[in-house]
Amino acid sequence: MSAGAGGMAGRLAVVTGGTRGIGRACAARLARAGYAVIAAARHEPRDALPPGVAFAALDVTDPAAVRRLFEDLAARFGAVHVLVAAAGVAGADPAEEERAEAHWRAVLGTNLDGAWRCALAAARRMPDGEGRIVTIASVLGLRAVADQVAYTAAKHGVLGFTRALALRLAPRRITVNALCPGWVATGMAAARWRELGMDAAAAAAATPTGRITTAEEVAAALAWLVSPEAGNVTGQAIALDGGASL
Repeated sequence: MSAGAGGMAGRLAVVTGGTRGIGRACAARLARAGYAVIAAARHEPRDALPPGVAFAALDVTDPAAVRRLFEDLAARFGAVHVLVAAAGVAGADPAEEERAEAHWRAVLGTNLDGAWRCALAAARRMPDGEGRIVTIASVLGLRAVADQVAYTAAKHGVLGFTRALALRLAPRRITVNALCPGWVATGMAAARWRELGMDAAAAAAATPTGRITTAEEVAAALAWLVSPEAGNVTGQAIALDGGASL
């Protein structure tokens, strides 16, 4: 964990995949709201993290690493109050049969297994009546595309476990919800646009509202879900896609 995390005080939020894209925007928003924020990711951030956000190395596909991180954070902070499961990988399914298995395992291992693993680890350390878990799913958790079978399956799975975990944790009044962004201008989206031979302008033109969602808009929805005003909202999948899923 990078320097500075030990000096944090207050309620703790953990954002997996919190060094880039949507995860980074969510981490920044939570820090501005007064949380002590840990951005947990495989690799060191390329740029300085926002004020109030500290880095912790984490591979969400490694069960032992997930367990160690959440045990350490609970010991340092007393509890985990918010988890944002934003770590993810994407990409078109490979055409070569010999690569298909590895691709499937890599995509589901991070997007589905990793989110589930972190959600359970966080829930064990959340205080009743206060915990908030938010998974970053996708519009592809609500519909499908032909060349991303693995990614579509992973995000559908994220919505399934989000809803089931919401029921399991409801007696403890810990909420579990999913955000389902459409196109957002991130590095992951840019890589997908290159696969499709398009760009941000084309993505906006294909969206009913005529523009794509910003990472900050996703973070604003997150801020509401973790607020007291959303304390009785659980098991929901909220689309932030300009109407694309319609």
